[in-house]
This record gives sequence, C-alpha cells and structure tokens, in this order.
Amino acid sequence: MHRGGAGEFHAREIPALITPGVWWFDVRSSALVLGSSQPLHHVDIESCAQRGVDVVRRRSGGGAVLLEPGDVLWADVLLPVTDPRWTSDIGRSAWWLGEVWGEALSSLGVIGTDVHRGAMVRSAWSDHVCFAGVGGGELMLDGRKVVGISQRRTRAGARFQCALYRHWRADAHVPLFADPAPVVADLVGLAVEVDVDALDVMAAFAEALEHS
Repeated sequence: MHRGGAGEFHAREIPALITPGVWWFDVRSSALVLGSSQPLHHVDIESCAQRGVDVVRRRSGGGAVLLEPGDVLWADVLLPVTDPRWTSDIGRSAWWLGEVWGEALSSLGVIGTDVHRGAMVRSAWSDHVCFAGVGGGELMLDGRKVVGISQRRTRAGARFQCALYRHWRADAHVPLFADPAPVVADLVGLAVEVDVDALDVMAAFAEALEHS
C-alpha cells in the first residue's frame, strides 16, 4: 500500500520490464485527478485551493476523479504484453479486469454487477467527471458505475487505474469545476457506494486476480 499525495503516486513510472502486480494507493490529502488530455479550464483552481484540494494530472485518459481520504479506493493493475490476458484491442483490453472486480465484490456482497462490453458511453458531463461516462471493462450495477477504469499503455504493457468509491459525494465535486459546471443533480447517484473495509476489498481482489 502506497500512502501519500496523489501527484506523487501518479508520477510513478511504468517499469521498463513489467511484471503482473497491483499498486494500492491510500490518499492522505484531497485531490482532483484530471485525465491526461482533460482541459485545465474545466477546473476552478481558486475554489480547489480554498477547499484544500490539490489538482493533479494522471497519464491515463478520461474525466476527473476526486480522491478524498477514506472515500475512495485506488488500485493500479500492471499487465505485461506477454500475459495471456493481454489484448491489443483497447476497447476489449479491460474486460478481464472488470470480471475480476465483479468476482471480488460479489464475494463481499455486491451482487448483480456486469462488465460494460460496448462502446464508450458519454453523457453531458463525462468529459468533466469520470463516473459520468462508461468505458469498456468498467463494472456497472443497475446503470451506475461501481469501478471506474482508465489505462496507460506502453510497449511493455499497461497500467490500469481503478477507482472504487466507498462514499460518493456529488456535492463535493460541484464546487471544484469552473462554469459551465455540473450541479449536484447531474452527479448524484452516478456511483454505487461500496462501504466495505479497504483491507477486505484488497484481499478479495487479490483472490479473484489470482484465479483470473
């Protein structure tokens, strides 16, 4: 488990020689993590500073993810190109990982999830907020996102970045964005809250990953 600031964690380089593994991250301060190509003008920098929310950028795509201590679990899954689970088809590349998450969370009582296997689903605010859209491999339950997944690929393999909310606070997101910005009604209910102890999630995920 890595503990510290989001900027430090996202700056970690993908190894030149990748071995399958998981980096778990325990955020110690609040951060709004922007996707690799997300415009900075989406963000109200002054409001973020007033609320003690760092603005950092990850190297994988998608909309912003708000990381707050105790509210979100973040895991990066490393997969080399030599692994049998690897596929060069980006649209399908995270399907296996969504299945792993589904098995892990099912063992913890989160029943009825399914892996999104279709095209990217966008909404009015998906360019701003990761959980407002749906990508391949992401885990869903009754139209709401359980696990968000983005990825960065190199010649050596991929770094899949996964977010799971224990507590989803739409009201905490809204003030961080510049106008035109979403309102609470746009974001409430986007995520399935999985209020399970982090160590239990880690253990269940490790068990499911071993059998994937």
